[in-house]
Amino acid sequence: QVQLVESGGGLVQPGGSLRLSCAASGFTFRNYAMKWYRQAPGKERELVALIGSDGGVKNYADSVKGRFSISRDNAKNTVNLQMNSLKPEDTAVYICSVRKFTSDYWGQGTQVTVAS
Repeated sequence: QVQLVESGGGLVQPGGSLRLSCAASGFTFRNYAMKWYRQAPGKERELVALIGSDGGVKNYADSVKGRFSISRDNAKNTVNLQMNSLKPEDTAVYICSVRKFTSDYWGQGTQVTVAS
């Protein structure tokens, strides 16, 4: 079955960087677009970044444009999110997702906390 396992979260100071990774299994990874979402306490889940199946298409939320970069390695079945110039408002659980046919699959998420 589809499995998505995120890693790389942690505590970082404002202005710092983190690199998140999502390891995917249970489906033909290279055929599907991948997404990163985030959810902060008391807020709705927000789409942060999307990458097309071959990495040619990348879209970002306005709030992270110019600071975050999504990438994928289809040989390793991983999707990454490089986060630079982090702000306290980036604090959230970051979740990897894939839509396979009509179903959405989610990882368990990794906590990112930006604080001094």
